Amino acid sequence: MSYHQNYCSEYESQYHYELFAQQGSTSLHSQPSLQSIPSFATQKYQENHVRSIQHHCITTLKFQNSYISSLALCGKFLYAGFSDKEIRVWQRDILTSEQSEVDLENLGDTAIKTGEGAVKSLVVLADKIFSAHQDHKIRVWQIDNHETDYQKFMHLATLPTLTDRAMKLLLPKNHVQVRRHKKSTWVHHVDTVSSLALSSDKSLIYSVSWDRTLKIWRVSDFKCLESVPDAHDDAINAVALSEDGYVYTGSTDKKIKVWKKQYGEKKHSLVATLEKHKSGVNTLALSTDGSILYSGASDRSIVVWEKDEYCNMVVVGILKGHTKSILCLGVANDVLCSGSADATVRVWKGFERIYSCLAVLEGHGGPVKCLTIASDHCSNQSDSTSYHLYSCSLDCDFKVWQLLVPNL
Repeated sequence: MSYHQNYCSEYESQYHYELFAQQGSTSLHSQPSLQSIPSFATQKYQENHVRSIQHHCITTLKFQNSYISSLALCGKFLYAGFSDKEIRVWQRDILTSEQSEVDLENLGDTAIKTGEGAVKSLVVLADKIFSAHQDHKIRVWQIDNHETDYQKFMHLATLPTLTDRAMKLLLPKNHVQVRRHKKSTWVHHVDTVSSLALSSDKSLIYSVSWDRTLKIWRVSDFKCLESVPDAHDDAINAVALSEDGYVYTGSTDKKIKVWKKQYGEKKHSLVATLEKHKSGVNTLALSTDGSILYSGASDRSIVVWEKDEYCNMVVVGILKGHTKSILCLGVANDVLCSGSADATVRVWKGFERIYSCLAVLEGHGGPVKCLTIASDHCSNQSDSTSYHLYSCSLDCDFKVWQLLVPNL
């Protein structure tokens, strides 16, 4: 068994050694594009809504030697995982205070050094942070919340835990082949942990890796409960969970797989394989109610999947406009944001299966690696909703945008 880095990782490693202009000829940008569904957007919808959206960049942070590779929002704080193994946390109200440039020295952030390599994914749960790393580990951090405007962190555990490893080490049945001449216990990830997701009841953490496995961990004691070997034919880049227990995984093998633990069963089983993309799936996002799945890939398209009356996911349309690979997606209410290797962020909105691109946000100097979006409850109006969008690019820029999106 051998493992392969996905398109995103190849691009990241090349980007910091070559000029951005030279990257246009790499495989990341030359993937075949999907055909759009002709009736997907109507001119009437575009005329009524595109011109009325307002957007502007309110904050820019510039880092010197590393880029942000993952983001997570929780309450009044924004958590950022960096390519140089660092995790930082900032107060959101400082980032959204209408400053075009923010002095990093006076930002008042909290930083911790973690593991080796990039922090690929973050999940924040109450007083804990779960971080996925390029060094094949998942780490858990205790948050000290005694001070309302400042947070301290303490390393709580590294997964798999020592107890978990020791208990599995003794029995030969717990060992699996990971290389031609190497074995490991099934609780170990043996390649980059690319994405994490939290179950709806907040009792389980799901992790996926470039080692092609899906693993499930119990939050209470950090024990690995299950591992799905060879879940895909190539590196797994993304995982998303719906409220009704469906697990979606996206892979470089061009497929999205749907998993579920059926009633009375102890393990997850494959219930569907979604095939529409013509190249590797880099990112997944679910609507708030879990009925719509968005998938972004290196074919420059975003596929929109919806559940039919039999709970099957079917394609209802394809969003096109980006000129290079889709690297990240974010959803808030009925607004979808997409970040691309073309250095832009696009804002989309759908109504009754009709989608339109409301805005193209320009200003990043490199591929947009990660983003997240949240509504701004302090400034919402009856006829529109205000959002804060946080986006990060491989040229080490971090931007905060304010969007004013009309309500339907």
